[in-house]
Amino acid sequence: MSNALTKTDFNFPGQKSVYHGKVRDVYNINDEMLVMVATDRISAFDVVLPEGIPYKGQMLNQIAAKFLDATTDICPNWKIATPDPMVSVGIMCEGFPVEMIVRGYLCGSSWRAYKSGVREICGVKLPEGMKENQKFPEPIITPTTKAELGLHDEDISKEQILERGLATPEEYALLEKYTLALFKRGTEIAEKRGLILVDTKYEFGKHKGTIYLMDEIHTPDSSRYFYKDGYQERFEKGEPQKQLSKEFVREWLMDNGFQGKAGQQVPEMTPQIVESISNRYLELFENITGEKFEKSENTDIAARIEKNVNEFLKNR
Repeated sequence: MSNALTKTDFNFPGQKSVYHGKVRDVYNINDEMLVMVATDRISAFDVVLPEGIPYKGQMLNQIAAKFLDATTDICPNWKIATPDPMVSVGIMCEGFPVEMIVRGYLCGSSWRAYKSGVREICGVKLPEGMKENQKFPEPIITPTTKAELGLHDEDISKEQILERGLATPEEYALLEKYTLALFKRGTEIAEKRGLILVDTKYEFGKHKGTIYLMDEIHTPDSSRYFYKDGYQERFEKGEPQKQLSKEFVREWLMDNGFQGKAGQQVPEMTPQIVESISNRYLELFENITGEKFEKSENTDIAARIEKNVNEFLKNR
């Protein structure tokens, strides 16, 4: 397999600080711009796994850039440029400490909760008698808190967000409006590609009083897709859906006794496992974008990124 970028340690002109997230490293340039490096790290159950996935960062960065460009008519977003296949540069925003998760179908963690008897998620009441992978009458918003690295995000309701002052009523109304409009657009684009956008998450922040969409959008790390072809037949038979998302990584981990709980060990990620994960990401990239994936040169990824970002900053 090719190289994977799992650590960065850049020192860009004007750099004031760096934040190492689960999969992204974010460099603060003069408290004005952020240089966001999409590494090849992969996380599941809020745990960063020990092996990087070649080309994953490039794929995520390029999908996110494409969808940010395709939604500028819905709301402003943070992106200024993509000077490298694995890097986006954007406006520095003060993020809301919540993630806006929107679900069109009952699956994943919401199905696991429903199956155990839960009938309300994040203040949203769910009807009785639903089945796994069933479409909701209307998409539902189930926000979570944005946890620090190593901690788990927690479900939170609209009422709790307002009570805790995490957003004003006016801000939350706009976040909700943007979330549903973005999900609708993502659903329409997916449909043209023969896919169903099942659920996704959006992050927002403020800059000079304006709310911006931040971070990634409609990538396999933040979204779940089903293949449209055969969905209804599989649903009626109660069979698992053919999907494009990171859920297959979670399922592999669960099959090997890992759910991110204390005392559990991450199973060995063999070269074959790593390659299969990389291939699944490539499958999603080509399906959702409708474009062939062009692998970037990766003998020395860090040097390439440093050169490209330095040139961009010098010419700003």
